[in-house]
Amino acid sequence: MLSSWDNRRDFIIADDPIAFAAEHWVHTALRAVQQRGKFAVALSGGSTPKQIYERLAEKHRDDVPWDKVCLFWSDERAVPPDHAESNYKMAMEHGFGKLPVPASQIHRMKAEGNLDRAAADYEQLIRRELGSHLFDLVMLGVGEDGHTASLFPNNPVLEEVTKLVAPTMLPETKPHRLTLTFPCINQSRLAVVYALGQNKTAIVPMALNAAIKSPFPASRVGTDERKSLWVLDKESSRLLNKTK
Repeated sequence: MLSSWDNRRDFIIADDPIAFAAEHWVHTALRAVQQRGKFAVALSGGSTPKQIYERLAEKHRDDVPWDKVCLFWSDERAVPPDHAESNYKMAMEHGFGKLPVPASQIHRMKAEGNLDRAAADYEQLIRRELGSHLFDLVMLGVGEDGHTASLFPNNPVLEEVTKLVAPTMLPETKPHRLTLTFPCINQSRLAVVYALGQNKTAIVPMALNAAIKSPFPASRVGTDERKSLWVLDKESSRLLNKTK
């Protein structure tokens, strides 16, 4: 059952979170297509999105008008598209390469060149393709340090207020990356944070209970006008009642 955490965030503790996430993805896509003729999604890397993509390809191939789907990415490492650590490669190999999304509507985040130029080019692409509406869905995770997308603790990009895309170049995050910024994430129609498993048990209550500008970047996802959704399971939500 969907519950409200506060005025910026909803959450759900799902018995089968991958099935819920895939069905929610499909529902969000259908609503966007009905309302404005297309569905623009920013995909994430990570093990949970990988499972969601696999389920979409295996269980929901006939449930989505894939010719109306526009794929973008929420972050990417500075590696070629065929690199083992590429979020693009993962998403295509584990789901979207098996689905009939037109190639012209697959917008890879090209992070292997000059990162400042690549960030500006990707922002221009987003604005040209999506206008002020931005994304119908931004897929996000949360790391054990509280990062989301490639927005890491203590990174100056956390304070970005105008740009939609920016490089992250802290030494500890090599290879360097491109990421959507909070102005992009929080102006999009919906951001979903997927946080599953026992390795997220500690960070989930810390991030949800923290102030907006806390040491945990994931705390900043969601606004009064555009609430975010946190998808949790029994393990990741195990400590929530002890802190709220």
